[in-house]
Amino acid sequence: MAGFGLAIVVGVLLGFVIGSSRMAYAAVYPLMTAFNALPKAAFVPILVVWFGIGIGPAILTSFLISFFPIMVNIATGLATLEPELEDVLRVLGAKRWDVLVKVGLPRSMPYFFGSLKVAITLAFVGTTVSEMTAANEGIGYLLISAGSAMQMGLAFGGLVVVGAMAMVMYELFNYIELHTTAWAHRGSQNN
Repeated sequence: MAGFGLAIVVGVLLGFVIGSSRMAYAAVYPLMTAFNALPKAAFVPILVVWFGIGIGPAILTSFLISFFPIMVNIATGLATLEPELEDVLRVLGAKRWDVLVKVGLPRSMPYFFGSLKVAITLAFVGTTVSEMTAANEGIGYLLISAGSAMQMGLAFGGLVVVGAMAMVMYELFNYIELHTTAWAHRGSQNN
């Protein structure tokens, strides 16, 4: 959850910067896409050297694997603001900052919640992979220990726990989304 929380903060901030500037979008977005293509499991040995075995690499792997969808969706939500809407708001006296904060960010909320539902599952994958490689505790460590001891029931139990945690968090974000962005969903409002 710590890596996921960090991914939310960095993803929103970076997405806001990239989505609010055409120059930043053109310069940074391709670099972030290239970074996302790198296998995050390959970073685990590097993180172990830098931070040691334990929770640090798990948090950072979770962050590295889950911040990209958040960043992309915030940037897309801001970058795809209709030019006509911006023009109308500017005629009414709105500054660029006002347009981004008062219209762009609320308009990006459905994108944001969609990205959270994807990113939380990736965060659990990143943490589990890191714990399998470089930890002496956690569910990933449990999976490796159970597998090497031929305790398949325990290994499957660990997988079920990871899946259940991801499902609970997904449903939590879905619930929050439906109650904060009902205006963006068809058929969610009573006529």
